[in-house]
Amino acid sequence: MTTFVALLRAVNVGGTGKLPMQDLKRLCERQGFANVRTYIASGNVIFESGKRESAVKAALEAALREYAGKEVGVLVRTAEEMQQVLAANPFEKLESNRTVACFLDDPPPKDTLRTVTGAQDEEVRLGKREIYVYYGANMAHSKLKIPAAKAGTARNMNTIAKLVELAAS
Repeated sequence: MTTFVALLRAVNVGGTGKLPMQDLKRLCERQGFANVRTYIASGNVIFESGKRESAVKAALEAALREYAGKEVGVLVRTAEEMQQVLAANPFEKLESNRTVACFLDDPPPKDTLRTVTGAQDEEVRLGKREIYVYYGANMAHSKLKIPAAKAGTARNMNTIAKLVELAAS
């Protein structure tokens, strides 16, 4: 069995995509996932499965589509991959609550940094299947646009650290 972390896109953010975490937990259990735990109400779930990442993603997306009546994007990482994302944070000496990793299904396109617009004091770096962003003091008023991140979902480093901790327990 592999421990996975699934990150749902646009769930319980800004009043959209309402999904009670109890429902998410039950939905995962119905997919045969074991030791299911959620973390905060923004679509983070940790579980164990004997399936491969692609099968986990497909099963969860299908179940969420049935539940919500619309597509809900899901990004999946193993516990080990989540630890690697945390360890690879290029902004580890900066405020973790202002630093995010935007999770993608595939590696960021090579032209990602050239397509970024609206940058003020933000810094952007590329990871394996992530885009790291440090927002600095302007986070609440950022105009930063990263086209390659549109299909992804972001979590700050505090949340990622907690998910790593939960996945290890």
